[in-house]
Amino acid sequence: MDERVGKIEDIGSAGHRARLRTRLLEAGPAALHDYELVEYLLALTIPRVDTKQHAKRLLDDYGGIGPLLGASADTLRREGLSEATIGALKIAEATALRLLEARIEEQPVLSSWDALGDYLHAKMAHRRTEEVRILFLNAKNRLLANEALWQGSVDEASVHVREVIARAIALGATALIIVHNHPSGDPTPSQQDIRLTRDLVEAGRHMKLVVHDHVIVGAQGRTSMRAMGLI
Repeated sequence: MDERVGKIEDIGSAGHRARLRTRLLEAGPAALHDYELVEYLLALTIPRVDTKQHAKRLLDDYGGIGPLLGASADTLRREGLSEATIGALKIAEATALRLLEARIEEQPVLSSWDALGDYLHAKMAHRRTEEVRILFLNAKNRLLANEALWQGSVDEASVHVREVIARAIALGATALIIVHNHPSGDPTPSQQDIRLTRDLVEAGRHMKLVVHDHVIVGAQGRTSMRAMGLI
């Protein structure tokens, strides 16, 4: 490549990124499209290269910015991304999740239901494996712990109920919310989901432990078993 052409391209890329930065700083995140956010992240680790098309391709491949940021490091490596680029994407995910977590830690969980739903969707909706997470609450419904207790299905209900009750006692929790994801994307409760929930409600009743809800999240949305009348 002619050295002068290379310098012109470098100047063009730098100017474009400066314009993205200006829009972001002056008008906020809503001023940038998803591909521009990813483009900017890629530009942090891929200097002197136009990253717009790369960003658009990644979003197309993964089906959006949520699935892209939520993809595992191993999955992103198979995409051919460098460790530095993967780090930039994962730090963006971690920052977003930390911000959403802060919103539910600052007030009683039941009075911040929308914030909780946003956090759970960002955290779990795009996972490719099933994960069951328990939010343990104190008497004022403030979050004591947010723990992923197991990976995989909820079929072995009796085993899982004992595990949840034991952990609640250890934490001194008085209430809890069960959360898990459906990798299929469909958040409709299965019969196994319903059985686990009812077994846990019954076991909790004997221990004065309230099960507020069982929330299921997927790419297509989220469902509340309490809202559906299943608790």
